Amino acid sequence: MGGKKYILDQAVAARKMRRMALEILEQNTEEAGIILVGIEGSGAVVARNILQMIEQEGTLPVQFISLSLDKRRPAEVTLSETPDFTDKVIIVVDDVANSGKTLLYALKPFLNYYPRKIQTLVLVGRRHNSFPVYPDYVGLELATTLQEHIYVEVDGAEVKGAYME
Repeated sequence: MGGKKYILDQAVAARKMRRMALEILEQNTEEAGIILVGIEGSGAVVARNILQMIEQEGTLPVQFISLSLDKRRPAEVTLSETPDFTDKVIIVVDDVANSGKTLLYALKPFLNYYPRKIQTLVLVGRRHNSFPVYPDYVGLELATTLQEHIYVEVDGAEVKGAYME
C-alpha cells in the first residue's frame, strides 16, 4: 500500500458501509423507499455500494441519483435526474465530510420540494464544521488537523480504502 497512511483498508471500509446500510434500514423501516444521492466521484461509489448492501439486507426500495458540483465553488448543483422529491426520504452521500460545505450545497436542489426527510452519510467524518451540516451516518469519525487531508480511494465500483496526507 506504498507510503500512504491508510486509516481504512478495503475490508474495514466494506464493514463500515454495511453497518451504515443496516442503520439506514433500521431508521427507515416505515418508509416506502429512499433515494440515495451520491456526490460525483468517490461519494457516488460509496452510495452505489450502500445501495447494493441495502438491497441485499432488506426489502426497502432504493433509487440512486448522482449529484455533481464544484466542491471549491459549489454555485451550481446538477442532478442526473429530477423526480418529484416531495414526501420522499433523501440520503445525500459523500466520501469525506470536512467543513460541511459540500453537504450543505448538495441539499440545494431538494429545497424546491417538500421531502419527508433528508439525511446525510459519509464514509469518513471530520470535525472541522464551518457549516451547520452534520452527517447522520458516519463510517469512521476522525480527529485531524486542518492541514491533514483524507482521500477515499476507489477503483471502478470498489472502495479500496481511505488514507490521510
